[in-house]
Amino acid sequence: MTDLRPQHRATAVPAARLGGITRRSVLGVGLGLGALAALSACTPTDTDPLTDGPPVNGGVLTYFEPQTWTLLYPPSVGFYPNGGIMNNISARLLWQDPETLELFPWLATALPEISADATEFTFTLRQGVTYSDGSPLTAANVAKNFDLFGRGDESRTLPVSEQISNYDRAEVLDDRRVRFHFTAPSPGFAQATSTMNAGLLADSTLDLDAEGFGPGSATKIHTAGPFRITAETIGTKLSIRAREDYDWAPPHLKHQGRPYLDGIDYLVNSEYSVRIGAVLSGQADGVRDVQAPDEPRVTEQGLRLYAKATNGINNSINFRFRHPLLADIRVRRALISAIDRQEIVDKLFTPNYPLATGLLAQGAMGYTDQTGAWVYDPAAANRLLDEAGWAERGAGGYRVRDGQVLALTVNTALPQPRSNEVQTLVQQQLRRVGVRLSINPGDQAKQTLDALDLDSIQIYHSMVARADYDNLRSNYASVNRDVFLNAAGRDDAADDTVDPEIDRLLDALASEPETERRQAAAEAVQTYLVDQAYVLPFFEEPQVFAFRRRVHGFATEPVGRPDFYSTWIAS
Repeated sequence: MTDLRPQHRATAVPAARLGGITRRSVLGVGLGLGALAALSACTPTDTDPLTDGPPVNGGVLTYFEPQTWTLLYPPSVGFYPNGGIMNNISARLLWQDPETLELFPWLATALPEISADATEFTFTLRQGVTYSDGSPLTAANVAKNFDLFGRGDESRTLPVSEQISNYDRAEVLDDRRVRFHFTAPSPGFAQATSTMNAGLLADSTLDLDAEGFGPGSATKIHTAGPFRITAETIGTKLSIRAREDYDWAPPHLKHQGRPYLDGIDYLVNSEYSVRIGAVLSGQADGVRDVQAPDEPRVTEQGLRLYAKATNGINNSINFRFRHPLLADIRVRRALISAIDRQEIVDKLFTPNYPLATGLLAQGAMGYTDQTGAWVYDPAAANRLLDEAGWAERGAGGYRVRDGQVLALTVNTALPQPRSNEVQTLVQQQLRRVGVRLSINPGDQAKQTLDALDLDSIQIYHSMVARADYDNLRSNYASVNRDVFLNAAGRDDAADDTVDPEIDRLLDALASEPETERRQAAAEAVQTYLVDQAYVLPFFEEPQVFAFRRRVHGFATEPVGRPDFYSTWIAS
């Protein structure tokens, strides 16, 4: 049987502490001042103690997000506003500890029985679990869930889950047991069943198409978690309320039964000053995406500040080597040498954003220390560009070769902290060595569309979080997020520019059932990407939240999505 215990993980970097408080896609339509005034009228005064006391039941938490949710189909909830909802309305077969990354049973009675080659996983299900529409959780229902997640459905525009590799089929053994079959080893499957991307859905919800999982249809989505969706105002508000009958929390947790909160109202406003101002003034209870410059203000006013690790691929830029201007490894190495990562961290962020020492965060499974791989050396950058044939300087001091300016474009990664400020600083640094960098303008929809076009975006800013080795495959594989646009058959790049070694290494990682070999395979992927100068990581990206003092028991799952099950509000 395959060992499910996490191994070869580096110790997570501890949180800094301030005054005893731990610090560790479509744009949202803003709430008007009238709505904020209404919030103020119903927000009780904070309690004084910062220490948690006995939990109390009741209260609706008002919580701000910077962007509205876009899709609540579980395999597509990686976008943080989506995941922050799905994590609280769904239940999964297994539960993953956010600190140790150890797996525990949840809707399964025990960890799965796994074949020696990790091609068969057998789960036994708990009895008495129901969905928010009243229908029961059954083996046939669980099988239907994973047949959809593992295969997708093109006719309904529902993609395959990037977290499930080599899926074949589900087999119902009896009314409480289901076995999953894979065409090749899929050692990451057990962990995949613990994520919100595998949040189980009622049969009625499984019949929806992509539009049915989108804005305007939220109340049609029925899940088995501690909260259920009760109301939606498109683009501005989503309400979830506690399920009074919820009695199937992971058995090892101290808290059992219904949530302490009566519910959560997810509010959206695209103006950061409005969001942070609402929490600081007491007009709202909490907010995600506290920007680094405001951390001192939050703690000085006595609010609770949480910087939660995301345990995944670090905040990075990815060089799309299939574009002619980035095809020469000397150019990619020059760009890396010209960028001062320490200046970015020091000028724009706080100690909650530690400088990256690898492609993965130190708390991530598969982490390997790559300190020294990205040395700031502008002299080396100038030399490499000269050697690559970009020695001539044209107008504005930018490098020119055969009449073409060395000009590149980077996206604005709106979900990532201070992305525009980061790229503005990179723009200044690259200009010193004669490289022109443009920052792609536009909202989330435009950024998403442009990112698929090699001629529009040559440097892609992103991060991705998943507490498993397969996180690397999710991000870099041509069949998944494909941040390099490395898939054959693209109209904007010749097939002879594909680098097949990336997918080969990632396929080997995804199919390796033995833990120590998985670590070695993960290291091989990272070593190759560094050697080829394909990626430059900036920092370990946290999710930073602020809450009023009356809010207690806030937690997140392993990659920083909020978990409100044990949160409570002091009366």
